[in-house]
Amino acid sequence: MAPLGNSAASRDIDSLIHPYTNLHKHRSEGPLIINKGRGIYVYDDDGKEYIEGLAGLWCTALGYGNERLVEAATDAMRTLSFGHSFNHKSHRYAIDLAEKLLSLAPVPMSKVFFTNSGSEANDTVVKLVWYYMNAIGKPEKKKIIARTRGYHGVTVASASLTGLPYVHQDFDLPIANILHTDCPHYYRFGRDGESEEEFATRLAESLEQLILSEGPETVAALIAEPVMGAGGVIPPPKTYFEKIQAVLKKHDVLLIADEVICGFGRTGNWFGTETYGLKPDMMTVAKALSSAYLPIAAVMISEPIYQAMLSESEKIGTFGHGYTYSGHPVSCAVALEALRIYQETDIVGHVRALAPHFQERLRSFAAHPLVGEARGVGLIGALELVRDKASKTPFDPIGRIGGYVGQRTEAHGLIIRNLGDTIAICPPLVITRTELDALFDRLDSALADASQWVEDEGLAA
Repeated sequence: MAPLGNSAASRDIDSLIHPYTNLHKHRSEGPLIINKGRGIYVYDDDGKEYIEGLAGLWCTALGYGNERLVEAATDAMRTLSFGHSFNHKSHRYAIDLAEKLLSLAPVPMSKVFFTNSGSEANDTVVKLVWYYMNAIGKPEKKKIIARTRGYHGVTVASASLTGLPYVHQDFDLPIANILHTDCPHYYRFGRDGESEEEFATRLAESLEQLILSEGPETVAALIAEPVMGAGGVIPPPKTYFEKIQAVLKKHDVLLIADEVICGFGRTGNWFGTETYGLKPDMMTVAKALSSAYLPIAAVMISEPIYQAMLSESEKIGTFGHGYTYSGHPVSCAVALEALRIYQETDIVGHVRALAPHFQERLRSFAAHPLVGEARGVGLIGALELVRDKASKTPFDPIGRIGGYVGQRTEAHGLIIRNLGDTIAICPPLVITRTELDALFDRLDSALADASQWVEDEGLAA
């Protein structure tokens, strides 16, 4: 589908987010080698300290070296080094974690299926949607809609859901029955004079037109991150999810909330679903579930979906899906302890208390000559760098200035991630106000370096 936009500056989405244009491309001596971590800090092989400004890969919510998580893993490994849920078996760690997740779910959920990554969780969701539709006698209702610039993983099915060209290119993706609708980025795709609410209305109408053109009887589900992560840290425009969900309900289309990045406090609630008023039929979680100390992810499904799957499995004689390491006892034990820590330390309250200062510091960069937009929610945000602020014209080539800023943040002792020319910031949730100021001070120094570099290279508008 064609990208939304109204000016020459609104380039094809393929060029606006094409990175893994990252620091490695600019580094002749090889990758940055991280040897250890403590709190919000990591240390390279020369002993240099960095603030880990992206929580690893959006995931180390409790920072590094948390002894409670180390002890939880050690105790579980001594007690039950492996367990599975095949052939009518289970173990207490998986049972306890499933019950805990269901108690935290922002909408009623019935069952939990464990995987090892967000990609696996979203891959599983595709299979479950298809299985469910067969179970309820709608074998033609199989198409799943994702969004341009959304990120849902890199397995064959989850990469097909992902709406970023570099994940598809030369992998022969997306697979059949995967569709994409508009990217909800108001700054980049809102029309002149169009309010956020009007933009949201237009996107909802576009989604409905897609469903109608494909045939509502063929469209099964829509998957969405509450806040787009790897696609550029894009919070939804006002009224977006309200209007999108009305379209889904009208045409009997399921909603899947991808909470892999947003889950467990990042947006100032336990889940981004709460922050933006989603009512999903399925949810996927990962990353902060164990604070990334061990691989684990999960799919939560509603009771109607479970009951249909149960009936179908009884008819077939088995439910033919599962992984050797699904609900690994050690990973489950660490996740359980992480959830206890979140609750005991009121991590959501901490995020809510710190978020206004985070967002104030972040949005102060909107005045910087290189910054077109500063955006975010809770303790996640981004700066989109542009050549010309008035026209929103990007630098050419995309990723050069972002990569340079990434280099300079490392020089100043800060690790961020450049998504093309979007600078993503997502620190561990345990960061303090003082540490937060240090993070933004280092980013400020890096942007000052970048301004000088742009002038020296003759790249300014």
